[in-house]
Amino acid sequence: MTTPSHMPFDPGLQPERTLLAWRRTCLALAVASAVVVRFAGETIGVAAAVLGILGVAAAAGGYLRAAARYRRAHEGLTGTGELPIDGMALGFVTITLLLIGAGAAAYVIGVGVQRLAP
Repeated sequence: MTTPSHMPFDPGLQPERTLLAWRRTCLALAVASAVVVRFAGETIGVAAAVLGILGVAAAAGGYLRAAARYRRAHEGLTGTGELPIDGMALGFVTITLLLIGAGAAAYVIGVGVQRLAP
C-alpha cells in the first residue's frame, strides 16, 4: 500500500515511538545515575553524590530535549514535510553515560584500593 501524494509522511506514529524510546532511555539513565550514588557513596563519598546529581540532571535535560525534538519533528512533518531535528538529546545522553562511567570507574578503583590496603 502506498501513501497518497497529499500526505506529507506515513502516519504510522514514528515520531511518537521515537519520543517514547528517548523517554525510556533517559529514565533508565537517571536510575543508573542514582544507583551510582547508592553503591559508590561509601567508597568515593561526596564525589558520588555530585556525579549522581549531574547524571540525573543530564538525563532530565535529555528527556526535555527529546520532547522539544518531538514537537519540532511533528510540526515539521505535518507542516512543511521536512524533519528539522538536532542531536542535543543524544548529547545529553552521552554526557549522562560518561558520568555513570566515571562513577563506576571511581567505585571500582576505590574498592580495589581498599582491598589492597592492609
